[in-house]
Amino acid sequence: MSLSYILADRIINSKVDVADQRIIESANSALLDTVGVTLIGSKSEATQSVIKALEAKNTADGALIYGKKLKVSMLDAAMINGTSSHALDFDDCNNTMGGHPTVPILAGLLANSESMHANGRVVIEAYTVGVETICAMAKVLNFHHYEKGWHPTTTLGIFGAVAANARLQNLDVDKTATAIAIAASMASGIKANFGTYTKPYHVGHCTRNGLLAVRMADAGLTAGSVALEGQQGFFEVYNGRGNYDPDRLLEAWGDPFEIVEPGIAVKLHPCCGSTHPAVDAAIALKREHDLQLSDIQSVLSWTHPRRLKHTDRPEVKTGFDGKFSVQYVVSRALQNGKISLSDFSDNAVNEPEIQQFLATNIRAEPHPESKPNEKNVYYAELTITTKDGRNLQKFVDAPVGRDKDHPLPENALINKFYDCCVGVLARGSEVELANKLQNFQDVSDIQHLSEFIENATIERP
Repeated sequence: MSLSYILADRIINSKVDVADQRIIESANSALLDTVGVTLIGSKSEATQSVIKALEAKNTADGALIYGKKLKVSMLDAAMINGTSSHALDFDDCNNTMGGHPTVPILAGLLANSESMHANGRVVIEAYTVGVETICAMAKVLNFHHYEKGWHPTTTLGIFGAVAANARLQNLDVDKTATAIAIAASMASGIKANFGTYTKPYHVGHCTRNGLLAVRMADAGLTAGSVALEGQQGFFEVYNGRGNYDPDRLLEAWGDPFEIVEPGIAVKLHPCCGSTHPAVDAAIALKREHDLQLSDIQSVLSWTHPRRLKHTDRPEVKTGFDGKFSVQYVVSRALQNGKISLSDFSDNAVNEPEIQQFLATNIRAEPHPESKPNEKNVYYAELTITTKDGRNLQKFVDAPVGRDKDHPLPENALINKFYDCCVGVLARGSEVELANKLQNFQDVSDIQHLSEFIENATIERP
């Protein structure tokens, strides 16, 4: 029996208890967070580029583009909303997959759910299985897959998109296995494109293709039975012999589900998650010692080499590139005591004081005590030498919001959501929308939710 079939059987037939409050609360938090960052992401240049390239036009029976009064085909909605959801790199993470678990799934799943008039509980069930599938693939392939240069949010995320939509549509196991095999030929995304608008496009492409793979399998398209484990299959081609372990595919599946443990990590800062522990350390030192940039002689940032490879960017010229520069975000945190969306405009990153500080006062290196295969790689240590001779240090073992041991501050998630709605939804509607999303299990028809969002949207296409 092929691995595609074994995985498909688990996707379709595993039981998800949507009465379990742990599942409901985790899923609802992820939905609230992701809808919020999608709404504000709809204003991004990345999203505008995709809309323009697709020549997206209104269609009466289409799926909603969040943040626009625009309805388009289901597949185009998946691509556009998927791009929006990742446009600001403000979306959630997961430790097992080493990437972003919700955005590869949600845009396509909601577009599909809208067309099917699905209810909230069915969507939560499909979403839960989707995240579990992404993490199952990650257990087989990571972290060699990540370090090789693949963008696992999309190369692995596409299988979560397949799982969620196959579960939603109640596909049989054979067709689901075929959809997995089709997706193996569609998986893509390289980290060389981090810091550009192609990174969020990765997600739009991924969530669209996951949905498309399910629809093509349902329509009768065929695919290879050993597309995962075959000699020239996904595991061999993407990782290479000896760099994956297929026996881990169903390891601890649903016991508990990944959205419960380790759970979904919510971002407090709108930049690459690999920079967050260093940012938290900088904010702490700023507050503890009332530092100004002019007080600082030098800053040394130590992070795990796996997290540093794509965030060691001492020269930053664009706002989007700044999201992936640990040097830039640490400098901003030391300047302002926080990281804001406004810090990632082209004008912001090119401010003379910041550019001068980047050029002369800060460097980033791999932590000297890091180990290649250690489980926790989300730590950072900052050492600051001040001009008056003080030596200040701060170690952060994991960023705020990363797991249950490092929870978000009270009301941080809802306040983040409200902030994301400003300028996108009519004032006051964000409170009612938040209530619907926080009680997503009670939504009777996803189309009703989309109609509410469309009516509350203040921007025209």
